[in-house]
Amino acid sequence: MAVRKIVKMGDELLRKKCKKVTVFDEKLGELLDDMKETMYEFDGMGLAAPQVGVLKRVVVMEVNNMFFELINPEIIASEGEDLEQEACLSCGKIREYVKRPKKVTVKAQDRFGYEFVLTGEKWLARCICHELDHLDGVLFVDRAEKRDKK
Repeated sequence: MAVRKIVKMGDELLRKKCKKVTVFDEKLGELLDDMKETMYEFDGMGLAAPQVGVLKRVVVMEVNNMFFELINPEIIASEGEDLEQEACLSCGKIREYVKRPKKVTVKAQDRFGYEFVLTGEKWLARCICHELDHLDGVLFVDRAEKRDKK
């Protein structure tokens, strides 16, 4: 396992749409392990592959002491609304309020290619949405609530 460099806001790589994973091999496992180590090293809650320079639909997250790996994730249901502050390892010290669904259900694959469904509420739902946005080239600052600036 290795800590990888975090791609920072302003790099066009973060604005690209990621490709679906079709090969579930040792190389994918190495990417997942490196992403986990990188996320922990930088005290993150989640990390998407483009944040380490890889344009693949891969996400790792740890919420409430539960670790998740999502390959080719796709939100299949959402409900409610929640407004909270977010930050991002790629965006430095920026923190903004973002409206997200209160509950989401995602279909994904594990590192071996097996499909599963995960439903998350509150912070897990928010983290899922935030990380999946990265896979489509969207940053949380793009979704930030507009504020009056004095």
